[in-house]
Amino acid sequence: MTAYTATVTVRLKRGVLDPEAETTQQALERLGFELSDLRSADVFELDLDADSAADAGDRAEEMTERLLANPTIHDYEVDVTETA
Repeated sequence: MTAYTATVTVRLKRGVLDPEAETTQQALERLGFELSDLRSADVFELDLDADSAADAGDRAEEMTERLLANPTIHDYEVDVTETA
């Protein structure tokens, strides 16, 4: 088995109310920054042992769908890297 880190980024789908991002965007605009949109995201790093990067990605995907994200309102990305 090889050690991998799966980085899972979970964010609300476009069109779903994101009050944290809205408040942050308003604060940035009050500070003089211009931006067209802002969305908040949660990032999870999962350290796991697996036979391959694909296997680690599959396991991380299952964890994400079962607990870390609600596919109805969230989009997510899984990125797997081998740990030294």
